[in-house]
Amino acid sequence: MNTSNHKEFLDTLRKKPLAEMQREVDAYISQFKEGYFSPLALMARLTEEAGELAREVNHAYGEKPKKPEEEDNSIALELGDLLFILLCFANSLGIDLTKAHDEVMHKFNTRDADRWTRIDKEGEV
Repeated sequence: MNTSNHKEFLDTLRKKPLAEMQREVDAYISQFKEGYFSPLALMARLTEEAGELAREVNHAYGEKPKKPEEEDNSIALELGDLLFILLCFANSLGIDLTKAHDEVMHKFNTRDADRWTRIDKEGEV
């Protein structure tokens, strides 16, 4: 995706804060007696979903075409499944993902501040 297309894509994104997503997932899970799975079960689910995403990426960009009888999943749906499990994982452990994201971005913006070649304001490298 070139820079122009990337900026257009970013402009189309819906605004839905992580906190709202965490609350939405919690409202869904809270209606069931079983509640959240254990951290180990959630880790297994996360790994399963990552494998399903890898399969879709391989079908879309790799040398392995889908079999005719395989379901028509998409990379977007598999990323959504991963996000749902990550939200469940965070909720089950009482982790605020917005705070975690802020901490990770601070880490990248300080530790890796000079690691990559920056694009200047005129678009030159």
